Amino acid sequence: MSEFGLNIEQLRAETPGCAHVVHFNHAGASLMPQRVIDAVVNHTVLEGQIGGYEAADQEATRIDAVYDQVANLVGARPSEIALIENATRAWDMAFYAIPFRSGDRILTTTAEYSSNVIAFLQVAKQGVSVEVVPSDISGQIDLSALETMMDERVRVVAVSHMPTNGGLTQPAAAIGAIVSKWPAIYILDACQTVGQMPIDVTAIGCDVLSATSRKYLRGPRGAGFLWVRESLIGDLEPPFLDNHAANWVARDRYEIVPDAKRFENWERSYANLLGMGDAAELATSLGLEAIWESVRTNADALRSRLRQIPGVTVTDIGEVQGGIVTSIVDGVAADDVRAKLAERKINATSSSVMSTRYDMEARGLDKVVRTSVHYLTTAEEIDTLAETMESIARG
Repeated sequence: MSEFGLNIEQLRAETPGCAHVVHFNHAGASLMPQRVIDAVVNHTVLEGQIGGYEAADQEATRIDAVYDQVANLVGARPSEIALIENATRAWDMAFYAIPFRSGDRILTTTAEYSSNVIAFLQVAKQGVSVEVVPSDISGQIDLSALETMMDERVRVVAVSHMPTNGGLTQPAAAIGAIVSKWPAIYILDACQTVGQMPIDVTAIGCDVLSATSRKYLRGPRGAGFLWVRESLIGDLEPPFLDNHAANWVARDRYEIVPDAKRFENWERSYANLLGMGDAAELATSLGLEAIWESVRTNADALRSRLRQIPGVTVTDIGEVQGGIVTSIVDGVAADDVRAKLAERKINATSSSVMSTRYDMEARGLDKVVRTSVHYLTTAEEIDTLAETMESIARG
């Protein structure tokens, strides 16, 4: 079974979880391949055998290689990469390093993720305004509106590349072309898109990008990374420092390290970082174009099947839609749908207004069922999910 140059049968055979569940929660945490599991487990065993410090020393070359593996994934330099315990903290370390001033403006989108908006609202206490760029008729950011709203006071343009709740893929490069005309910092939350589609930070034109290991990249939980454009790194002092991010050079003076490691902290899981590196290497070797085509084909097939079911409404938006497929079932709460799917060993989740309040309030949605596909997803699994959703809709 080969699709877009991907040997899906072999890839599934190398993924133990495929034998146990029908997995439609890749946007939450995808199924790890055996090679990633081995990387995590083997380093953990090594720590148990010879000690944590000693294991890190022994595997120092492999650990250093993770910077190269991640950089290759997004078209960056290794010196621009920080390895951090999760994508949220990675995003935070860059955002809170920005020296905001009263009168600054933050522009974001209607589909921005709650964690990021909470950070915006926190710095708004310093006299910073938070403004939402309206969406166009497709549901993605209105590029004309963004262009009109830009001025010298815009300090940050922050965008979730693929929001958590509706299939949408924001036009990241088009946004970058607009922001590049101004001194604003463009932050792209690529949690859902790294590992799902080709990412080239130069082509996109962003200044900061954050991502996680556990979603479409198929790495372990507890690892993520941050990319910061080399020319910007020196302008950002992270909100907290330790003796990994900075050196204590005199009794009354410290010096922050010059590269992106300034955003890291000393203590992290080397086992998880090695797993993330292996996952990044696998994605690169398979080809992100092929992965993206496979994911989109599977997602389109799932949307088509769900739209044929009476009582099921697909709630996806956007001109370009990715692997996240959301829906509601008449008369059945999203969490109840999720529970009924789980009874049949079908993994799915829900997304609530708490995650993307601007968008879901505007569309009158409280909670949706979120089913997310990957290249591992088969036509048979799509049939199984659709038939089960139809049974739930019939009551």
